[in-house]
Parts: sequence; structure tokens; C-alpha cells
Amino acid sequence: MDLTSVGTSAQSFWASINWAQPTWDLFIIMFFVIAAFLYGLSLGRDRIIVIMVSIYMALAIVNSAPFLGNITTITINTPVAIKIGVFLGVFVLLFFFLSHSALLRTIASSDDKGKWYQVLLYSVLHVGLLVSVTLNYLPKEAVEKLAPITKWVFATPNARFVWIIAPIVAMMLFGGAAKEKKKFKYEV
Repeated sequence: MDLTSVGTSAQSFWASINWAQPTWDLFIIMFFVIAAFLYGLSLGRDRIIVIMVSIYMALAIVNSAPFLGNITTITINTPVAIKIGVFLGVFVLLFFFLSHSALLRTIASSDDKGKWYQVLLYSVLHVGLLVSVTLNYLPKEAVEKLAPITKWVFATPNARFVWIIAPIVAMMLFGGAAKEKKKFKYEV
């Protein structure tokens, strides 16, 4: 898919929005925009980094859990809903435990929120990663029903790879706040 067709697809998508009956694409895009800006700016850089680490850990746990593919006879009759539910549950638990652990103290610099552009970039990468991972668990038939622009940005294999790698690259480039702290304090 080239950028011209993506641009045309985006224009036709915005023109075809029926605000009386919103689609999943609209919900995904609105969630992405609102969460990335409001939620991210209220948390600050250090907490967003802990959230991203929690997402990576939850992703590793859910993708490695052999029993999740075999569950089909619970009240929800789809393994997809179970995988998404387990992923989000593990993510929330890990975030709660990691935010009260040594990890936050390692990357945090007291209560510094970080530079505005870092917070904005981290929040966009964090929400994009979360949306991409969640869409990755949906069945192929459900993903095919999304608008081409939504699939291209979040659900293609290349998009998933970019959303997984981009936060790591950003953390390597900007680092955490820990590098801004003095590593050794000597008290006399």
C-alpha cells in the first residue's frame, strides 16, 4: 500500500464518518487521539515508560502462555476475547506492581514530568503500541472489516513491528530520567 492510496483512503474515511452510528475505526482513532494526548500528558514521561515496560511484559506473557490457545469453553466462547482480557489484566497488574517497585525509582527523577515533546512522543508510542497489540489478537476477519488506513497504521505486520520497535528506539534516544539524576550521592 503506497502513501497516495493511504491519503485517499484517509480522506474517504473522514468524509464517510456517520457520527450517528460510529464504526470501530472511529472508536479506535478517537481512543488513540484522546488517550495519547490527555492521558499521556497527565501521567508524565516516567510513568509512561513504566506502562510501556508493562505492555512488553504482558505481551511476552500472553504470547508465551500455552494454555490460552486451548481455552474455548468458558462463558465467553472465543479465545480472542480471553487473550485480550488476559493481556489487559496482566498489563494492569504489572503496571500496578511495577509502578510501586524499584523500576520506577530507577527510571524516575523524583516527580519530574519530563520535557513536553518527550511526554507527547512517549504517549503516542504507548497508545499506538497498546492499540496495535490489541488489534493483533483480533481474528483476521474482524481486522479485514477495518478501514484501510486503520489497518495500515495499526494492524499490518509491518505496522505491528514499527509499534513494537519505536518505543524501544525512543527510550534509547531519550533515555529515562535516571540519566539526569546524579548516580552517586555522597553525604558527609
